[in-house]
Amino acid sequence: MTMPHVDGDSPIIPAPELTLPALRQAVATVAPARLPEFFEDLQKAFVRAGDEDSVVPIRMFYRQWAVVVEIERYPDTARRLHAAERALSSPDSAERDRAVREAGDIVRAAHREVEGG
Repeated sequence: MTMPHVDGDSPIIPAPELTLPALRQAVATVAPARLPEFFEDLQKAFVRAGDEDSVVPIRMFYRQWAVVVEIERYPDTARRLHAAERALSSPDSAERDRAVREAGDIVRAAHREVEGG
């Protein structure tokens, strides 16, 4: 697995399929507070798909939320990402730099995992 998980950081759910019902259920399980954002992004993706006469916005939506779930289904990894996000507002530039690197590493690894490897 390429995700930089902390030892003992086990997933709380299996990786979902990239379908709307599976992603919705996964978000409801691992990040229920983000469901309104999920549905808002879904609506925007479908509007954009119609405007552009393309399925690309819908595929991007699936990928975006699969990455969110990939991170959130590992509690320790999610905590590390959220700590890094909070550290971005630190007055200490070295701490901000570390936070940017940490967040970037976590998000890139999640993208690689969603892409299959």
